[in-house]
Amino acid sequence: MPSVRRAFESAVGPAACLSALALAITAPSNAQDGSEASEIKSALAAIQAKDQALQDIGWRLVARNAEFCSRKQVSAGLQLLDLRAFGEPDRIRAALDLGGDFLVQTVAEGSPAYNAALKPDAEVFAIDGKPLSDKPSKDSRDWRRLAEIHDEIDLAMSEAGEVALAMDDGRVVILSGIPVCATRFELDDGGKRAVADGKRVQIGADFPGYGYPEGEFAAAIAHELAHNILGHRIWLDKEGRKRKNIRATEREADRLMPWLLANAGYDPASALRFMQRWGPRHSGGIFRKRTHEGWDERVEQIAAEIERMQQSWAGDGPANWRQHFVREIEAD
Repeated sequence: MPSVRRAFESAVGPAACLSALALAITAPSNAQDGSEASEIKSALAAIQAKDQALQDIGWRLVARNAEFCSRKQVSAGLQLLDLRAFGEPDRIRAALDLGGDFLVQTVAEGSPAYNAALKPDAEVFAIDGKPLSDKPSKDSRDWRRLAEIHDEIDLAMSEAGEVALAMDDGRVVILSGIPVCATRFELDDGGKRAVADGKRVQIGADFPGYGYPEGEFAAAIAHELAHNILGHRIWLDKEGRKRKNIRATEREADRLMPWLLANAGYDPASALRFMQRWGPRHSGGIFRKRTHEGWDERVEQIAAEIERMQQSWAGDGPANWRQHFVREIEAD
């Protein structure tokens, strides 16, 4: 029987694609019984499902908080997938019955790409009339080509106001992006970790939040997004990563969570519930390091911030954290 070993590889770089995805094929290439194609499709579908959940929540957070973010980017909520990010892309292409290397990986719900009726797994052949088949790639598992294409799409929407995608059904889809908070979201191979690097939020494929209620998972994502919005990486690069500095940035990210959640349509108290669920169960990881305060202390700080938020926000419009959120540090 042919077998497929699904493995996440470190396949992203500083401006990389939104999905840190790769498949390593270990089946013999002459397998004829069709099980290889079935396993490949199943593995890809499982990864896409987690990535889709991340992108849907991430889009709500960055789109609905955009008016208060000082750093923005133009986005349509679209992720593509390049088969060159897979091991043995020819076999993947054959298993999925694709004619080219590029297809839609995810479309964030409510985004311009969603409203344009783009669907996951649809092939994309050209961008602004330029065939994607002309894009050079050095070898398989090459993420750089897709990173460049995503950058080209963003740049076209920013400069020209729109970008044209030629699809496998003969359509030419015109996408116009909207301003969002400047962060991309990536499904990562880092196990249970959740991290922010200033430009991206990376959530590990085994992060426990995938099994939490949506609002609580959104709180975890909002915490990492808050680090990017508040410029914490830049500030720590300048001021140093002493324990007191890291704890200050963690407190700020915790306190901004309910504001971001409220604007995205989630209950701000989801931030509390996330920390109450996460804290007692995890003795290690991002929320239990010595550079982080105890989970019970963090719950108290989040609760106090929700009270402060409610004093300035009546709940009938956007929660203006840009005006009412009190900074502990000055990073931007």
